[in-house]
Amino acid sequence: MDTILEARLHTQQKSSQNGRETSLWSSGSGMKLEAVTPFLGKYRPFVGRCCQTCTPKSWESLFHRSIMDLGFCNAILVKEENTRFRGWLVRRLCYFLWSLEQHIPPCQDAPQKIMESTGVQNVISGRAPGGAGEGQVPNLVKKEVQRILGHIQAPPCPFLLRLFSWALLRFLNCLFLNVQLHKGQMKMVHKAAQAGSPLVFLSTHKSLLDGILLPFVLLSQGLGVLRVAWDPRACSPILRALLRKLGGLFLPPEANLPLDSSEGVLARAVIHAAMEQLLVSRQPLLIFLEELPGAQGPRLSALGQAWLGLVVEAVKVGIVPDALLVPVAITYDLVPDAPRYAHHASAPLGLWTGALAVLRSLRGWGCSHRVCVRVQLAQPFSLQEYTINARSCWGSRQTLEQLLQPIVLGQCTAVPDTEKEQEWTPVTQPLLALKEEDQCLIRRLSCHVLHASVASSAVMSTAIMATLLLFKHPKGVFLSQLLGEFSWLTEETLLRGFDVGFSGQLRCLLQHTLSLLRAHVALLRVRQGDLLVVPRPGPGLMDLARLSTELLPAFLSEAVGGESQVLRVGGMCIRSEGNGSLPHACPPPPLACAVRGLLAGRVPPEGPWELQGIELLSQNELYRQILLLLHLLPQDLLLLPPCQSSYCYCQEVLDRLIQCGLLVAEETPGSQLACDTGRQRLSAKLLWKPSGDFTDSDSDDFEEAEGRYFRLSQQSRCPDFFLFLCRLLSPLLKAFAQAAAFLHQGQLPDSESGYVEQLFQFLQDTAQEEGFFECADPNLAISAIWTFRDLGVLQQTPSPAGPMFHLSPTFASRDNQEKLEQFIRQFICG
Repeated sequence: MDTILEARLHTQQKSSQNGRETSLWSSGSGMKLEAVTPFLGKYRPFVGRCCQTCTPKSWESLFHRSIMDLGFCNAILVKEENTRFRGWLVRRLCYFLWSLEQHIPPCQDAPQKIMESTGVQNVISGRAPGGAGEGQVPNLVKKEVQRILGHIQAPPCPFLLRLFSWALLRFLNCLFLNVQLHKGQMKMVHKAAQAGSPLVFLSTHKSLLDGILLPFVLLSQGLGVLRVAWDPRACSPILRALLRKLGGLFLPPEANLPLDSSEGVLARAVIHAAMEQLLVSRQPLLIFLEELPGAQGPRLSALGQAWLGLVVEAVKVGIVPDALLVPVAITYDLVPDAPRYAHHASAPLGLWTGALAVLRSLRGWGCSHRVCVRVQLAQPFSLQEYTINARSCWGSRQTLEQLLQPIVLGQCTAVPDTEKEQEWTPVTQPLLALKEEDQCLIRRLSCHVLHASVASSAVMSTAIMATLLLFKHPKGVFLSQLLGEFSWLTEETLLRGFDVGFSGQLRCLLQHTLSLLRAHVALLRVRQGDLLVVPRPGPGLMDLARLSTELLPAFLSEAVGGESQVLRVGGMCIRSEGNGSLPHACPPPPLACAVRGLLAGRVPPEGPWELQGIELLSQNELYRQILLLLHLLPQDLLLLPPCQSSYCYCQEVLDRLIQCGLLVAEETPGSQLACDTGRQRLSAKLLWKPSGDFTDSDSDDFEEAEGRYFRLSQQSRCPDFFLFLCRLLSPLLKAFAQAAAFLHQGQLPDSESGYVEQLFQFLQDTAQEEGFFECADPNLAISAIWTFRDLGVLQQTPSPAGPMFHLSPTFASRDNQEKLEQFIRQFICG
């Protein structure tokens, strides 16, 4: 791997009040993190393949195995070799010369073409509904069109783009160690750009820097000026004017007016025409499908869905024959502006505020450790192909109240054979203007692409370290033991088909990671040659919990599978032994929690592991527990692709649990052996089903599984491993359980913001009493309240002051509230 962590580790001596805390780094060591093959021999997964179910033709194209071996490049590493010139002066001016050589296409006469588009002309002439009718002068409407267009975009300024690229290159080299990009992924994108269809990049969103960093990276790779769809709420008017000159796009406020508003009709016609002109000119477009981490609300961005809807509509009406969608993931060791978002997420960023932030970053460069960034570009796929194939995967869905409420109250035990319908992202007016079928397509496409982006995200070293410290060693761990467990968890991440965003010598890598987490970790020298790494108690644990969520997709998602070299012996899974303290296998946390919930009613949690291993678990029971937990967990966390049914997911995660050796198949007396297929009547029914079949035929799997039983493995390392897996979901599940316990204490009726504030204060007070700060997060409070609303626990009623929350009549009784809390706590492992 090319220069993943090249940096001089500045060392500092630190001492605590008691004199026991010491620094891990010796002053003036000058040690560099060397580029070596990490942890797993020669194997490294190539992530980002598109969905073979929805886009089989795209899956076969734009990819060749040779691109997997192309390695990485540092997008902000510019040297003399990156310019056409040579010499000592060039080495000092290489940034400036590089910015001058970047290809910036000339500005086209886009405003005139937008004015002459059919949709805008229909509005001006009054032929469109809500257009210029009697009493409106077309010239005034034309001026209004020009004003709205000026709010949306401006012709990019080549001089300003080159100057900004030069300044940004210097700034990024001061702020980051490197910005890594896979050459093979970039080759796929270049090949897609030559196909003639416009490229639309759909990205995750970790920081406001993403909107500046990603266009710079793609410009440096020869893709031209990227048009970025910005959130107008995040920028001040002056900053919006600057960003428009750099290629930014902004949705006009009139676009969110009601459908029958003439101004809204005109604004939506202009934005449709602007998008059509952008796609026809084949300018690459960047849309963020995810809200910023500091924003309280749904994970999927309503603004991102609105922009994606414009692209889908343009392809549907034939403005362009097709568009190629490229899922993008960007990950940081630490998000540079994360602390500010925690308190000022709603305040727009001004030009001077941004300039002061840049100066503070440059001033603190010499005394702080720079972070690493990884940009992942997944395989491009055809929007036209997805639109045709995805509609065949749609099936019936039910609300969470219909699925879970009867089971929570004990009125029935059977889980309905249907999918969960849960939509938290509000629908904007540009999306409401489309047909209901197209709205559903856009919502599911955005969820599918975000799933692909998250699945291709690289796991950074800080996420692995935070997970180990928070869920495996909350009371501290020796550095010598931490070395082995860090290596183990990294290897397991790679085995699951997820890439990591680091490399280097293991001890140097841990030094770099702990230096980044120094605000949340204490280092205590307890004996000669070893250190004790202890997470600092207090609210800082919430930051570690947020970092650990970056590792959750590697355990939640089974869509991307890695090659796992496993030796199966007698139903067990045996791998080469390492120096970690955990077994070398990782089943998904939902299944571990489901097994925990299944055992909760039979064996006391404090009972010995051997006693729990005696219990037989039927496959039907395991399926049921998995489904219950999947329905309870928010869709924003799971991000299951719409083309995959919950029952298919159940079978996959059960196979993973058997494969890793945590569950062992048990043959009951008198039953047919699992390996005996001689007497099975194969002609009774088909042995296969379409992967997208959401009909009642899926229930046949449960009938076939009636005689299949499992028990927990009795391997010596299984208990600690099992608890570790269960704890990965403990912050969310404990927040849900505490929200259920708070129902009889909350002051209702109240507005949504008011009740969120009540619950968040309760979570904070409980955290102070119990010392469990990981669930004292406002986003977890919002997730709990919205889940309870979908479950029918809370109801919203309109009022002059806005929608008000109140308890539903069903859960007004304390008995039903306790049933809800018990239902949630069965999945929590202490």
